[in-house]
Amino acid sequence: MQVVNMGFDPQTIEALKNELTSSGKTYKIIPSEDNSEEFVNFYFIGMYEGREVIYDAALYTLRLHHSSELYEIAEHEAAKKFPNFKGIQYEEDENGNLKPLKTEEEEIGWFITEMIMEMEEEETVKVQEFLDLDTHHDFGIGLDVALNVEVIDDKVIASFVRDFNNDTLTLDDTFYSFQSEEEEETEED
Repeated sequence: MQVVNMGFDPQTIEALKNELTSSGKTYKIIPSEDNSEEFVNFYFIGMYEGREVIYDAALYTLRLHHSSELYEIAEHEAAKKFPNFKGIQYEEDENGNLKPLKTEEEEIGWFITEMIMEMEEEETVKVQEFLDLDTHHDFGIGLDVALNVEVIDDKVIASFVRDFNNDTLTLDDTFYSFQSEEEEETEED
């Protein structure tokens, strides 16, 4: 049985076109609690190999990408140091307040925090703007994009869609390292 990717289906594309026309926008934000000032998931219509397709885009700030990379490295180091580490699970009590962590989880949490602070201070991790295309996505074509902007807002999304569809998107190949919110960002070549 062959699985059909509905993001290539002309009727699905036409339905999204109609929705976009009535909204007056070139994209449709996918409602999610993950959407924030630094991350937005949305659909837009573009071309791929000579035919229309729906792109399922995840657009986020370079600062968020940097934070994710730091956390991933710190978690990997924690897994090497703490053999029982399976991730920290936060639980809520009946009032919605976070329950205290178990002693080992708290120790792992501090280890991860210290690793992140150390890597930030030493600028161990540097990131640059990128765009990853996933042609094996379950709906349309997946795009994973990090841009060096302060926030992901309507203007940034609209500019991205326009530049992507016009093949005029240029990505900054400078490597950046970021500090925690209280501190200023630094730029490295």
